[in-house]
Amino acid sequence: MSRLDSFIRRLEAQRAVLNWAAAMIRDRGGLVLELGLGNGRTYDHLRELLSGREIHVFDLEPKPNPFSMPPAQFLVVGDMAKTLPAFVEQHGAAAVLIHVDVTVGVPEQDAAAFVWLPAHVAALAMTGAIIVSGWALEHDKLEPLALPDEVPEGRYFAYRRAA
Repeated sequence: MSRLDSFIRRLEAQRAVLNWAAAMIRDRGGLVLELGLGNGRTYDHLRELLSGREIHVFDLEPKPNPFSMPPAQFLVVGDMAKTLPAFVEQHGAAAVLIHVDVTVGVPEQDAAAFVWLPAHVAALAMTGAIIVSGWALEHDKLEPLALPDEVPEGRYFAYRRAA
């Protein structure tokens, strides 16, 4: 498969997963968190899907498309290994949806570089929260969920926060 075809499949899977996750939490209270802003495409999509909801975005050095910049009061800038624990201290396990979109671009390197991340995600998520990620998250409080049929296996991952 060409890199272009792979990129298109990734974006199609990402859209399908975000649409599915937003529908799962639409009528539930709680915070929505976007871990990793990048160009801002997924943030913009969540903002459209969940119109009127506050979406807190975390990024080390935000440089999105100008149309995809979150409001300053919902943008947390800095190393997530430090900003996520501080956010938990302030808000507790208050997230109903967490989209993990941080990557160094190589799945094996992601698992090593972000070994600390699953514990922070579990701490941020309320019981029953939906967590979606571009790579597998291993934590005893995160129960794997089946994704929509159109999402190829291994392309995206979904979890529910256990009690």
